[in-house]
Amino acid sequence: MVKVAIIFHSASGTTMKLAEAVASGIRSVSEVDVVFAEIVGTDIVDGRFKNLALIEQLNNVDAMVFGSPTFMGCVSAQFKAFADATGDLWAEKAWSNKIASGFTIGSNLSGDQLNTIQYMQIFANQHGMLWASLDIPGNCDAEGRNRLGAQSGLIAHSKDGELNVVDLVTAQYLGQRVANVAKRFAV
Repeated sequence: MVKVAIIFHSASGTTMKLAEAVASGIRSVSEVDVVFAEIVGTDIVDGRFKNLALIEQLNNVDAMVFGSPTFMGCVSAQFKAFADATGDLWAEKAWSNKIASGFTIGSNLSGDQLNTIQYMQIFANQHGMLWASLDIPGNCDAEGRNRLGAQSGLIAHSKDGELNVVDLVTAQYLGQRVANVAKRFAV
């Protein structure tokens, strides 16, 4: 059984809704299991990520989808603390050749969400992971998916806490894509 983890932090609940849509997409692919790993406040102690059980869970997955709201043009402090806590795994190349992807949401139409996705992509690259982009050309899809046109990953926008239905559909597609890519490359 192929395993895909969704590792995310959600401040207002919108990132959680995107993570649930990604999970739905993953579950729609046969022989793929989802590991739902939310980064919560109690995981952070004195500014450092301390939930080693969550990190250990990730050693047994074939793919990871990272999710974070965009705050001040990048991932949340909670997600960054998680990333910083993986330094020993980086040195060991423990996540090398795993599939990775990412999603984010911001309250401003631009809000530098692309930088958040690029941070996640660089984080994955540092671990030797293989990045699965969102392969839907922006504004060219019959269903309107990838409405904000980011190829690197899913960028969503909500200024009032309500998610655009198209962003949820795109998140579901991202989950399917990552699950299918993971199945193709899982050893």
